[in-house]
Amino acid sequence: MNIRFEHLELLIGLAAIPLLILAFLALLRWKKKTREKIGDPRLVNQLVNNYSPVKFAVKFGLAALAIVLIILAAVNLQKPGEADNVSRKGVDVMILMDVSNSMLAEDIKPNRLERAKQMVLRLTDKMQNDRIGLVLFAGRAYMQMPLTTDYGATKMYVQNSGPEVVPTQGTVISEALRVANTAFNNKERKYKAMVLISDGEDHDPEAIKLAQTLAQNGVMINTIGIGSPEGSPIIDYSTNEAKKDAQGNTIITKLNEPELQQLAQATNGIYLRLEDASDAANKISAQLSTIEAKATGDKSFVNYKSFFQWFAAAALLLLVIELLIPERKKVKLA
Repeated sequence: MNIRFEHLELLIGLAAIPLLILAFLALLRWKKKTREKIGDPRLVNQLVNNYSPVKFAVKFGLAALAIVLIILAAVNLQKPGEADNVSRKGVDVMILMDVSNSMLAEDIKPNRLERAKQMVLRLTDKMQNDRIGLVLFAGRAYMQMPLTTDYGATKMYVQNSGPEVVPTQGTVISEALRVANTAFNNKERKYKAMVLISDGEDHDPEAIKLAQTLAQNGVMINTIGIGSPEGSPIIDYSTNEAKKDAQGNTIITKLNEPELQQLAQATNGIYLRLEDASDAANKISAQLSTIEAKATGDKSFVNYKSFFQWFAAAALLLLVIELLIPERKKVKLA
């Protein structure tokens, strides 16, 4: 039976249990020392004669077990129920979008990054059965969203992307390719594509070598160049002035088409220079349609049966029992 925890990350709450046990032992030790300080042991024993250390320990045990059950209820143990037998036929497409500072250049209005976002949003609108994922990169690459059929989530992540998402600046296409490839099923040698959108300003020879390896594993890389070969200053929006280097010279960012073209050629993909977002989306969509599609069962349509209520009910019962147990011994009637 395949079972899963819906919120596995909440199991970290169980780490509090050893701390509670240590606190309980420390309390017992404190009580013992306090009794010793009061005075005559026989007098103290008479004063606390009705107190039951066993019941006190039982009450603690019940409370601790209830906490464990509450955590397990929050984690929500589930098992697959009946599936809706939904089967999708499509390809896996990873979008790799450059969000480095150079993408803020305004040689394409309103700027390179905004035009790139427009293209991705239009491409997403054309997808019906494909899974889509998103990698954002600059000086580092991050998996922003794994492969999914949730196109609404894709649009949200794309719209909220910017240089602030990747604090390390630069352009590392090879790392972006490597991160994106982790989203694919490496046992398959087809149905996989990447759409790389960048100004190509990394000059990384490793990117071409990696692309050739990816091609052998059935990955098609389609590249979209954005910007102009003549270049443009990078506007610092905090000052509305062009960025300058250490010598005070204005930094000019230029489109590096040759590298992007080589990446596409090495993987049987196509290269486009992004000018019109709708036209680019149409051409990329047509290129993706040439990839053989596969039928996949969409796990998002599996109905899972949850068991959190049983854990919650057991925790409530234990807490009620704990409240009803007195710390005093039963008084024997003469």
